[in-house]
Amino acid sequence: MNSEDRNLGMGCKITRRDLLQGMGATAGMAILPRPLAAAPAGHSTASYPPAETGMRGNHPGSWETAHALARNGVREWGDAQTEDESEYDLVVVGAGISGLAAAWFWRKERPDARILILDNHDDFGGHARRNEFSVGGRTLLGCGGSQNLVAPDNYPLELQRMLRELSVDTSRFEQAYDDDFYQRHNLAAGIYFDEAGWGTRKLLRYKLANVFENYIPVAETGLSHREAAAKLPMPDAARAQALNMLSGKGVPVPGDSEYDRWQYLATMTYREFMVRHYGVSEEAVFRLFQNMTYDSGSRIDTTAAFSAIFYGGLPGIELTGVTPEDSVPYRYHFPDGNASIARLLVRQMIPAAAAGDGMEDIVTATMDYGKLDRRENSVRLRLNSTVVEVAHRSSAKHSEGVEVSYVRAGTRYSVRAGQVVLACYNAMIPSLCQELPVEQKAAMARQVKVPILYTSVAVRNWQAWKKLGVGAVMCPSSYHVKAILDFPVSIGDYAYSNDPDEPTLVHMQRFMLRNADGMSRHQQYRLGRHELMTTPFEEMEREIRRQLGGMLSEGGFDPAADIAGITVNRWAHGYSSWYSEMEDEMYEDWDDPRYPHVKARQPYGRIAVANSDAGASAMLETAVMQAHRAVGELL
Repeated sequence: MNSEDRNLGMGCKITRRDLLQGMGATAGMAILPRPLAAAPAGHSTASYPPAETGMRGNHPGSWETAHALARNGVREWGDAQTEDESEYDLVVVGAGISGLAAAWFWRKERPDARILILDNHDDFGGHARRNEFSVGGRTLLGCGGSQNLVAPDNYPLELQRMLRELSVDTSRFEQAYDDDFYQRHNLAAGIYFDEAGWGTRKLLRYKLANVFENYIPVAETGLSHREAAAKLPMPDAARAQALNMLSGKGVPVPGDSEYDRWQYLATMTYREFMVRHYGVSEEAVFRLFQNMTYDSGSRIDTTAAFSAIFYGGLPGIELTGVTPEDSVPYRYHFPDGNASIARLLVRQMIPAAAAGDGMEDIVTATMDYGKLDRRENSVRLRLNSTVVEVAHRSSAKHSEGVEVSYVRAGTRYSVRAGQVVLACYNAMIPSLCQELPVEQKAAMARQVKVPILYTSVAVRNWQAWKKLGVGAVMCPSSYHVKAILDFPVSIGDYAYSNDPDEPTLVHMQRFMLRNADGMSRHQQYRLGRHELMTTPFEEMEREIRRQLGGMLSEGGFDPAADIAGITVNRWAHGYSSWYSEMEDEMYEDWDDPRYPHVKARQPYGRIAVANSDAGASAMLETAVMQAHRAVGELL
């Protein structure tokens, strides 16, 4: 171990799973018919998945069988064993929000139905993943993916009914979410410039445009645009161009109507917008903003200007002549994000799995994973089980049922179902359900998901943040593009840290962004996915410690002493694919049958498709409503 690693605390004992994680460590296993001989490393029947740290999300043991099937064409999995004799009314493939919702909707219509839910991970919820830590006798909860309910008052009636029946009263978040937390503690936004990217290390206490607007209500810094621009670590010419952008001094967008201007902005990249409307030519200015469109999964050279300005909060709104829509406060957030929604769904379908009956007690309830797959359950949830084949017993038109095969701990099992809902990634469906029409499988392959890394870091205190006066920091050239003190939510018996001496969580996000170099967004996503799956946890940990240590050093933060735990949530298939007017044919109706996502979700015999891909949107409401549609097609 070198001196830098020692100073970063790489040798410190923190709870985490094995370090040699990533595609490289197990690539040789992926070609074998039995890629896993046992449960994932560090996993036991006594473990509690939410409290597992280290590499989570697509954790080791969750993806190898799927890759062997989809990438290497493995079809031989040994003779099928019968794990139970039941013939299920419904088998759901995938225990994410859409899969759980599909089982819930089916049960509403058929209360006596027997349902089996299969998932390849060791935890349920899909991207709605709970991260749990214990630091100094205090439980810390964070989200490892799907974060919040967006504008729940506008949800479809079916989803609103589901939330009511799960005892979710969204008005409770008005008290649970501490809107004044950042301002009360004088925690402003910041920009961190690292030495590798900028030649110096600097934390600038300044809000870059509106990137945190209505997301985190940070404190004001009192720093003028001119004062902030003067502090940017870049040449004078670049500072002048950056000041024009920060001040809104540029050429107005052309167009006789808002629609014309919207179309103009939707068909050009934000980088082109910077050139045309702000006259930017200095590379340092492009570099300042290049990763700020991170949530679109691509940089400014392949992100539409409209999206960058109105969704990403980048400079330019004053030049557009387009009236922004009223935003909804970002407060509909459980401490573990939408993992609580997944837990509520599971508890209602399998009451023995957790005590309680409300939205408050689910937050601190301990889920009994040993109760999820009991014979006496009318709904059974079977984890660590990767489905490898779904096929009608005879022709789809006349079949009396469906055969579902899955691999668990290296052994192939088979169950029978009256109907099947495929609530897994679209990218997997053509491989596990080969009888689907060719056009439908091609449409599924068209939808390439955005790879993402959500990181939760447990720290022993947040004194450094308090001293530096920052709560949410953008990091233009660092490994993670963003680092924030986690959302201040107290609900039921769970209380967020309100004292800088208390432990808390830091939430960080990385998107595997790349320079376009003539590549489409989907090509970039595929390369980003490869990077994510081949990066070992040890390398990620080093970057996390290096980034937080550099960013917070002047506040006294010591990564070796102050970091108590790290969980990285690796989602190689993250956000569902959406469309761009710069690359895709667009139609007036989102359900137009010409769209690939509509072609991909068509029912086939006794098989229906339910996932967020089926709605071409990564939102929770999409996942739920696609489940509602799929169930309606089968009943």
